[in-house]
Order: sequence, then structure tokens, then C-alpha cells
Amino acid sequence: RNSDKLTISGVRAMAENLSTPEVHKEHSRPGKKQALISLSDKKDLEFLGNALLDLGFTIVSTGGTAASLESSGIPVTKVEELTAFPEMLDGRVKTLHPNIHGGILARRNEKHHMEALDNHGISTFDVVVVNLYPFYDKVTSSSGISFEDGIENIDIGGPAMIRAAAKNHDDVLIVVDSNDYSAVIEYLKNKQVDRPFRRRLAWKAFQHVASYDSAVSEWLWQQTSGEKFPPALTVPLFRVSSLRYGENPHQKAAFYSDKSLAEVNAGGIATSIQHHGKEMSYNNYLDADAAWNCVCEFGKPTCVVVKHTNPCGVASRDDIIEAYRLAVRADPVSAFGGIVAFNVEVDEVM
Repeated sequence: RNSDKLTISGVRAMAENLSTPEVHKEHSRPGKKQALISLSDKKDLEFLGNALLDLGFTIVSTGGTAASLESSGIPVTKVEELTAFPEMLDGRVKTLHPNIHGGILARRNEKHHMEALDNHGISTFDVVVVNLYPFYDKVTSSSGISFEDGIENIDIGGPAMIRAAAKNHDDVLIVVDSNDYSAVIEYLKNKQVDRPFRRRLAWKAFQHVASYDSAVSEWLWQQTSGEKFPPALTVPLFRVSSLRYGENPHQKAAFYSDKSLAEVNAGGIATSIQHHGKEMSYNNYLDADAAWNCVCEFGKPTCVVVKHTNPCGVASRDDIIEAYRLAVRADPVSAFGGIVAFNVEVDEVM
């Protein structure tokens, strides 16, 4: 107990004697508008940087993003100028610092939050723009990836900044999608007060991180266990389209695509392309999926006709047109208005 007490006292003494790292005071003056940008995918970065600059923002950035901004002639403050600490551990630690997260998480309407920032020379961030290492693309690439490279493509600082800004979305605009740049710039330009807009961005941010983490989790399970089915599973779904109605006309419905690693290159209705005709309905998708799954069971050229998820005609022939005729003939009444699927390429004659 005495030794524990001495250790705790020693730690407290060290903490009290630690001085706040020297930061550039011009970066911490009150009322200054700051945007923090850290991007793996730098699409439209020049547009974003110039637009924020025109609105009077000081841009703070990390490594490669800072270099890209500077190459476009956009002035930028590097993160290490705020943290007074260099990037370290091969880039694993860049933004994990109170001078960054304090500026993101401080609630502007809480006096003691703002006093704490002032005491430590920390300035606030009004906009945080972050996207993550391309983990999904790396681990699903045709060239493959080693376990060590997979681990190094797991982003740490990025999700931390995204989650912090999304949590404090009343004070900080969080942007994770380059498609939102124009809307965000208009929002800032018009000095709008639109909480639903901020909440939508915060939702997208948490969804972005959740999907990212689901890919990491699934990949690690694949690397760790020989079992096919993990004890828990998070499935990332992305909306492909809103449907006219659900199974019945009074019901709402939407069509989602499964972006799990296990579904990469698996094919199926979710990856199909509609070439013509009115938009697919909920029941159309159900029938199309049933027809696809049924016809894929056959090795020979085959035609399957499905109505209300039940095959009402199946035929296999080397001549696919003959297979079609036989499949329809099996139940021509049910075939009317049904879904037809083939497991071979269909030409103009068909």
C-alpha cells in the first residue's frame, strides 16, 4: 500500500510539473475559423481547399494531404505545428493529440470547455474533413495483400477524428464524402443554421466508420479462424434504390446491396444492371433472385421461369431457345408476368 501511494504521488507530481507544449499562438487565437483536412482519397481536394480559403478558413492538414494542398498553391498549417510533436511510429500517430481532439470535441456553449482550451492554447475546429485508408479496396484487390499490409491499412486516427467531430456535430461540420463538398460550402457561405443538415452529416460519418470497421472485423475473422460462421457478424448494406412499393402496394420498400467481403465477385441480382423497362418492384427482385439462384444450380444451358418466387418451368437444352420454349410450356399460365432467367449469354435472336 505504501509503495502504491508513493507511485501515485510520483505520477501526480510528474503530471503537475509537465508543461504544455509550445504551440504557435497565431493558431490558437479566439474567433479564428479552422478546417482540419486529412484524406486518403483526395478527389476534389483542390476545390474544397480553395473554397474554404475564400471563406476565410485556416486549413490544418496532415502529411500527404498537406503536400497536395501546397502543390495546388493553397496555404496550409501542418498538424505538427499545432501539436508541437512530430509524426511518429511510421505515421501511426499523427492526430491523436489533445491539441487536435480538444479543438474538435469542445462544446462552444460550455464555458468551462472554452476556458480549458484557452488555458492550454488550443483553438477550435469548425469543419473536419476526413476519409479513411482504403482498407476494403486493399483486402479485396485481385493481387491480394499480406496480413502485415492489411494490418497497416487499418486506420486509427481517421476514425477517431470522424467520431469526435460527429459527436460534436452541433459545433463541428463533419464531412466524409466528397459528394458533400458543394453542399457544405453553400451551407458555410450562407451561414445557415440547419440542425438536420448537421445531423445527416453526422449520421453519414458514423455509418462510414461502422462500415469500415465491419470490413476490418470480417477480414480478421477470415485470417484467424477456419470456421465459416463467426459468433457475431455485422453486415454493411448500401441502398441501391427506393422501390415503388413493398410486397403490397401500401408498404414502403428499398433495395440494398450487401458489401461484405464474402460477397465480393459473388454476382447475383444486387450487382445486375437494368437495361430497359420500368423500375423494378420489391416482388420483381424477389422473383429475380429466386430465378437466379435456381438457374445457377445447372451446369448445362438452362432456362428457368419463376412466378411468386416459385419455379413454374425449368428446361435444359444445348439450344437455349428450345430450353426457353420448353420452360414456358411447362406452365404457360403462371409464366405470364413471371421472371425468366438464363445461365448463358442471351443474344439478339432470343
